[in-house]
Amino acid sequence: MARQIPNIPTQEKITLRVNEATAVSGLSRSTIYELLKAGKLRAVKIGGRRLILRESLQSLLQTGA
Repeated sequence: MARQIPNIPTQEKITLRVNEATAVSGLSRSTIYELLKAGKLRAVKIGGRRLILRESLQSLLQTGA
């Protein structure tokens, strides 16, 4: 039997994949990676996947810093 993964809407997720973060923020993929490298955006890396913390992205966009 195949494992079913619930389809959770992006706005309810606590972490976002890079492509989801670009879609909801309007920022480019390269900008997301630059912000991660500069420490202005927080993420966790689990396995080979980098997950951006939603609250970090929201805070960055609200303050512009």
